[in-house]
Amino acid sequence: MTIFRVVLALLLAAHGVMRIYAKTVDDFGVFLDSRGFLVGTGIAWFLTVFEIAGGICMAFGFLVRWIAAIFMVEIAMGIVLVHAKNGWFVVGHQVGGVEYSVLILVSLLLVAASSKT
Repeated sequence: MTIFRVVLALLLAAHGVMRIYAKTVDDFGVFLDSRGFLVGTGIAWFLTVFEIAGGICMAFGFLVRWIAAIFMVEIAMGIVLVHAKNGWFVVGHQVGGVEYSVLILVSLLLVAASSKT
């Protein structure tokens, strides 16, 4: 389970790193603004930094349940705001669906349930 937690955490951290590397944080903020969120760019930067810092902390076993819970909210919002309209599959029959996000959600739930912190 430790290996699973570390790999999952680093995948989530990599998501934030790539958003910075690709310079798409502000685009994410514009998207959030278009969905009615106030200060979308601020939220986008918070989530990006959280993905990196939270992912690293979770990989090291710090505050795993709390970090996993925040990630679950973020992933659930991604399903609602982005992926649900695209169906189930990520690739193949459909594109951009919820299957990967559901896998991440269940993975986070398992990591949180098995953690002592």
